[in-house]
Amino acid sequence: MNAFYLIIGSESALSDRAISKLTAQFKESNCEITNLFAAEIIVGDIADALAPSLFSENRALILRDLQDLPEENRDEITRYLTFPDESMTVVFVHKGGVKGKALLDAIKKVKPEIILCEPIKKEADKESYVKELFLDSGRKATAGAVLALVGALGSDMRELQAAVSQIAADAPAGIIDDEMIDKFHQGRIETTGFDVADAALDGNLSTALVALRSALETGTDPVMITSAIASSLRALAKVSGTNRGVKSFELSGQLGMAPWQIDKARRQLHRWSPGALADAVGAIAQADAEVKGAASDPIYALEKAVRSIATNQSVK
Repeated sequence: MNAFYLIIGSESALSDRAISKLTAQFKESNCEITNLFAAEIIVGDIADALAPSLFSENRALILRDLQDLPEENRDEITRYLTFPDESMTVVFVHKGGVKGKALLDAIKKVKPEIILCEPIKKEADKESYVKELFLDSGRKATAGAVLALVGALGSDMRELQAAVSQIAADAPAGIIDDEMIDKFHQGRIETTGFDVADAALDGNLSTALVALRSALETGTDPVMITSAIASSLRALAKVSGTNRGVKSFELSGQLGMAPWQIDKARRQLHRWSPGALADAVGAIAQADAEVKGAASDPIYALEKAVRSIATNQSVK
């Protein structure tokens, strides 16, 4: 296992997938794993996490949102890069861009394994990505199934991740075909994160909580639920700035959304003011951080966010 990894790029769905894969590897190696969010740490947190272990066990530090690291914390990393601990693996996660570039350049000098997570634009690359997601889930899908899924959800990597995860878990044994994809969109499989999102954004708290519990009980990862809600909120934000007189199929290319997604967002938007939408985005961003390790009870954090989103939709 490498001593350093650098996950870099603005596509958070790909970044989260890379982190999940590395975390699984660390757990298989009985690593003690520490997660830190750069914007939330204080001076000394990184140094403490990187300090040599008295028991020499394997350890891993995942430092997320490196671009937001305060200036006063950077020396803790650069000092460690000069004298790394052989029992420690460090994963740096950066969203790309010029912010924090000097630190990024210093990290690159120690030759980390770089995992690029830039947005996927080509249809062929999206299809390859979906095939990999199915294989990650231990399933195979026909070319027709992959095409159908990319055609419906290809503009949003998180939706693709959530859809593949749910279909792989619920579809009958064997190769997944396009008919199974059609059934997914017709709502004839178990509750998904998008069912939770739809109920919450419609202001139906009781339905949202029932859907949330059902999704969790059937094995849906809490991260996938926060991703689905965040994706639905982003859709509302995108559509809110468009002219309602323009047909959805005409906006599809401009917004990077399927026409049916635009139609659904338009139906939901009448409940939302700009202020309420901003609050909801903040609530789900906090829940996303909490379910990824910042909270002791991620399920409670998720339920709290769903309650907030479903009940705070009045005009502000």
